[in-house]
Amino acid sequence: MAIAIITIKLMMEAPDTDLKAVEEKAKSIITEQKGQFYKAEVEEVAFGLKALKVTLTCDEKLGSDLFEDKLGAIEGVGNSQCIDFRRTIG
Repeated sequence: MAIAIITIKLMMEAPDTDLKAVEEKAKSIITEQKGQFYKAEVEEVAFGLKALKVTLTCDEKLGSDLFEDKLGAIEGVGNSQCIDFRRTIG
């Protein structure tokens, strides 16, 4: 069985978006979809806008599209993009 390590970049709609609330919702969604939350990092983009880079692990059969779509639907998130997908055996 292969495990995927996926990083998804969530771009916020506005500079004043509550990143902690988005992170908590992301953790909840990842768990519901049978993934495991690993970490979240804030990335400064431009003009006060920030992105939240969420890293998770899951069975590679689930793929990244499921998580990308679900996390992109969080209130306050403008769009989501898978920026890293790695496969590990274990």
